[in-house]
Amino acid sequence: MTKVLVLYYSSYGHIEAMAAAVAEGARAGGAEVDIRRVAETAPAEVVKSAGFKTDTAHPEIEGPKALEAYDAIIVGAPTRFGRMPSQMAAFWDTTGGQWFSGALVGKVGGAFTSTASQHGGQETTLFSILTNLLHHGMTIVGLDYGFQGQMGLDEIKGGSPYGATTLADGDGSRMPSAVELDGARYQGKRIAETAAKLAG
Repeated sequence: MTKVLVLYYSSYGHIEAMAAAVAEGARAGGAEVDIRRVAETAPAEVVKSAGFKTDTAHPEIEGPKALEAYDAIIVGAPTRFGRMPSQMAAFWDTTGGQWFSGALVGKVGGAFTSTASQHGGQETTLFSILTNLLHHGMTIVGLDYGFQGQMGLDEIKGGSPYGATTLADGDGSRMPSAVELDGARYQGKRIAETAAKLAG
């Protein structure tokens, strides 16, 4: 069975919710799925004063070596000034050994993100994640237009051909909508199916 890792960082729960939907989609695509988060690197006083969500059912990833066990890795993180946050970047900065040995070459990868506004850096944040995966030799699967939910102007919604997205609003009050969660599921399923085809 294809093994998929959903690896995320979430400050307020938006990306955590998207990660669960991505995992649901990957399972629907026939994969065995693990959800892991990267370590919080912000000082405890910042975490407390900013009201970060600290309760989660998902364990921290055991380290970069853990990546090698998976056929596909789907990475989710919110934006920080148009790029992935330092917490996620810090984890990928530890993967030099995997890069040197080519341990992730040929695996399938994807990304998902959240921003406060429609033009708050969704695509640049996705690219900042995908750049790491491409340097590792991974095959990228985005949110293709087979998912028609990302089209149309009938409501505010995330979605990009580069990966599933959600909009949180400036105060973080907006959680992922039904259509955004459907996009995450669609992308997770497509990644699992692609990984299975490549493995077969």
